[in-house]
Amino acid sequence: MEAKAEAKYIRVSPRKARLVLDLIRGKNAGEALNLLRFTKKRVAREVGKVLRSAIANAESKADAKAETVDVDSLYVSAAYANDGPRGKRFRPSPMGRAHPYQRRTSHIVVQVAGKETTEATPPVS
Repeated sequence: MEAKAEAKYIRVSPRKARLVLDLIRGKNAGEALNLLRFTKKRVAREVGKVLRSAIANAESKADAKAETVDVDSLYVSAAYANDGPRGKRFRPSPMGRAHPYQRRTSHIVVQVAGKETTEATPPVS
């Protein structure tokens, strides 16, 4: 079972968002939520919302297919931040000049998947 959630136009640069996303990639979903709760970055709150949404999407997807999904077996299979549109602004500077700067936004994507339990088959002799 695999599910995805995406948050668009988040007012943080993608570079800063990737720092937090690198922390949770590959971790168990519960462990990732706990890690985000105590991370001292502003974007951690937004990433937590996206992760909770992806978990809820996995549960909803399982209900639609009449399957059961174990929330404890979910892990973060992919987490990345793409560039969103940039707001271009100008800052006044001395002697009538203006310096341009950009306000960056991000699209944050988190995918969760269930760990498949594979039975170990004995080698054939």
